[in-house]
Amino acid sequence: MEVLFWLLVVAAAYSYFIYPALLSLLPARPPFDPRGDEFAEPCLTLVIPAFNEGGRIADKIENTLTIDYPAEKLQIIVASDASTDSTDKVIKSYAAQGVIHVRASAHRGKEYVQALALNKATGDIVVFSDSATIIPADSLRKLVQEFRDPDIGAVSSQDVILDRDGNRTGESSYVRYEMWLRRLESSRNSLIGLSGSFFATRRELCEDWDHQVPGDFTVAMRCAQRGLRAISSEQVVGHYQEVADDAHEYQRKLRTVIHGFAAVAARVEVLNPLRYGLFALQTWSHKIMRWLVPWLALPVFMLNIALVYKGGIYEALFFIQLAFGLLALCGFLSRRLRQRLPVKIPYYFIQVNLALMHAAILFLEGERMVTWEPSVRGVEEAMDEI
Repeated sequence: MEVLFWLLVVAAAYSYFIYPALLSLLPARPPFDPRGDEFAEPCLTLVIPAFNEGGRIADKIENTLTIDYPAEKLQIIVASDASTDSTDKVIKSYAAQGVIHVRASAHRGKEYVQALALNKATGDIVVFSDSATIIPADSLRKLVQEFRDPDIGAVSSQDVILDRDGNRTGESSYVRYEMWLRRLESSRNSLIGLSGSFFATRRELCEDWDHQVPGDFTVAMRCAQRGLRAISSEQVVGHYQEVADDAHEYQRKLRTVIHGFAAVAARVEVLNPLRYGLFALQTWSHKIMRWLVPWLALPVFMLNIALVYKGGIYEALFFIQLAFGLLALCGFLSRRLRQRLPVKIPYYFIQVNLALMHAAILFLEGERMVTWEPSVRGVEEAMDEI
């Protein structure tokens, strides 16, 4: 029983702690040396998918129009996923400012309307940004600098999540960990997934866009297939606000996880290290083992209960787990307590793992969640923080 307990503990801790430690043992790639060559800024296409974003799409477009990049080199395409509100009308009102409007004939999902936009894309680099993500004015200039390295196929932003008061949230603590892990993956090899809310890639990697698989995963995989790297840039930041309603937030997590399951299921060959090398091992470590955490944590707790009579480390671990769960429960019962660091981290961690379990059950039942509903976020408040 003790051997099984410790095997499960190691497996549960692997993705969060052991995998980053192993990555850090690998030598970091040397930084790219441009050798002072002149760099002509490439033409960009900025793709913004939208579904029923009438209340905030104008703010997003206004934010986009203030970006510091040559207007003649920046193509802006806003793709409406058969919106039923004022979204299309608002997008069309910016036609005189060069904003291109495309519309799906039926509600088909984010990747589907991205594919429609790609049919009109002319830029050498394609930038994808969600309607809820606010881009600082200098982000695109910083982003394109990364593409001076011919080995770079895609660049992901650093996500910053804010609450309605402009403070980093409990989720933001978790996201900061993810951003650190992405930087570690970038420096050693390549990302296995980019930030879906704000990333860029070379246009040739967007050919035959598969609208059944998340674009951020597709691009990372295509980089691996072609010997290119997908990296996270510390200089490129995207701001977006936490979902105001907990029920909507939980649904967003379910949607994201199910989308991830579908991506790996559709591209299962990416798990073969003989074909994808270190990228495959990263996918196992960052994705698969992370998804297994809730299914490992439950038997760990049950075995810990059975072993607590031995005292010592087993008793200490039992009370640590119990306190962690009680703090998460306090966060569930009180939104005010949830804002305190000792509560919000356990609350968010357990919420994520409950979503992982729920999503796995739904996925096995056939749920895919290809289409999406916009999360309720406050764009104006996020803009004030830039």
